[in-house]
Amino acid sequence: MSTEAAPKSVEERVAQLRARTDAEVAKNEAWDWISSLKERAGADRKAAEAELDALFRLGEIPTELDGPTDGILVTTTTNAVLDPAVRAITNLWMPWQGKRFDADAGTGDNRMVSSAALPSKLLWPLYKMKDAVGGKLAFDFKTYNEAGKADPDVQVMVIDYADVEDNPGLVIRSIRDELVQVVPGAYLGKILYRLPSDRYEMVGFFALHT
Repeated sequence: MSTEAAPKSVEERVAQLRARTDAEVAKNEAWDWISSLKERAGADRKAAEAELDALFRLGEIPTELDGPTDGILVTTTTNAVLDPAVRAITNLWMPWQGKRFDADAGTGDNRMVSSAALPSKLLWPLYKMKDAVGGKLAFDFKTYNEAGKADPDVQVMVIDYADVEDNPGLVIRSIRDELVQVVPGAYLGKILYRLPSDRYEMVGFFALHT
């Protein structure tokens, strides 16, 4: 008889992380878990998406999220043809580095690499990114808490681009990010795209850590 322990459920793993007495260890373990799901999505897209969705649904509204974060695009969730193409492209060049938050103001923006300025200008000629140490800042957002569009029974932090007039109307103002906290310092998000009649389609997962 095998003595190997049975794999823990998502709920059991989250409970174990939140029971850690060392917050830094919990954050790093949560980040390693999410990063492993990013890799798994390349080989077993449906299983990785199911586990990410279960993890998201166990998330909590982020607390004390303030200042810069580092981020990764975990996986897109469109279709079996487009997702591998996006993965291949972003493995070679990922313009997005993470987000910055101003907790008091309920606002923030996105951290971009310097080389993102040229394709941005081609897509949105009238939009200008802001200079920052080590890159660019772009696509300001507002934050607030409410029920998720994809998960109405889950309270999320909404990252809202639609109400910022300076954002490009093409694509950006149609994006709604929804963010939850796995443990303090490690966050999982869903990327939603607004369709006509105020409907939303999920197009991917992203993650942030402090």
